[in-house]
Amino acid sequence: MVKIVLLFLIALIALAFIGRLRVGGPPKRRRGPGKCPACGRYRIGPGPCPCGGEKR
Repeated sequence: MVKIVLLFLIALIALAFIGRLRVGGPPKRRRGPGKCPACGRYRIGPGPCPCGGEKR
């Protein structure tokens, strides 16, 4: 039973290693819309801030 579990874990580690080599490393963080530089509120979506501080 222990041998089966160890083989399964080794197979998972090998798959993870191959996946990282194929993809190219750890995942990159996505940058969201961010904050408005004029008022400091978080912007939701691609449009301009409701305060009119930054036009996109």
